[in-house]
Amino acid sequence: MKDAFGIPQSLLVLGGTSEIGLATARRLIARRTRTVRLAGRPSAALDTEADRLRALGADVRTVAFDALDTASHPEVLGKVFAEGDIDMVLLAFGILGDQAHDEADPPAAVRVAQTNYTGALSAGLVCAGALQTQGHGSLVVLSSAAGERARRVNFIYGSSKAGLDAFAQGLGDAMQGTGVQVMTVRPGYVRSRKTAGLGEALLDSTLATTMATTPEAVATAIELGLRRRSETVWVPGSARVVMSALRHLPRPVFRRLPV
Repeated sequence: MKDAFGIPQSLLVLGGTSEIGLATARRLIARRTRTVRLAGRPSAALDTEADRLRALGADVRTVAFDALDTASHPEVLGKVFAEGDIDMVLLAFGILGDQAHDEADPPAAVRVAQTNYTGALSAGLVCAGALQTQGHGSLVVLSSAAGERARRVNFIYGSSKAGLDAFAQGLGDAMQGTGVQVMTVRPGYVRSRKTAGLGEALLDSTLATTMATTPEAVATAIELGLRRRSETVWVPGSARVVMSALRHLPRPVFRRLPV
């Protein structure tokens, strides 16, 4: 169960090597979270991250999980919940893809969509059902500001996040009254290993200033959102204003912007 301050005692991270997921786990461990399950494809990196979290004092185990193997989700995730209640599930997996390459290689584009949307939909429904059976818990879904409006430079990724965002909002409505909180997190441009080498290629200088964030900042916002029982969290907060303005621009105007 969560403590009096809304901090979960147990955490399941779907996307066990995600920098945002790990930053959130570290932050919550520092706030009394004691049980962590890192779910991801088996790898040395996953084991290393588990060891690092154990060094912080948590009971950490790894779970073999493949976002694309949706048929396995009920069994794999069901076993996690069978071991004991999970207070919070952080759905943190996803891939950026390579826009130029993926436009010319439809199977690669499909992989982005299947990972970011289909895989997340499957895992999200399984976990929401398990949380509902418990009668409590939070499902935190990492969406993206990119899902607010498709941009030429990353519309394949953006469209997959738009689908995920709509799913999370609808799931949150469906979970009302069940004891399950669904929180959608919309980070801007996250400076991380996944985006290394991109620089500010997806942003102009103004957007870079107002939309850029870090895994640690997202983790901080997630903790605050849990305490407030928020439904939607923007990181940074200014991203909400920027994307609202961009979303309402006429398409001919929007196309001319360097975004």
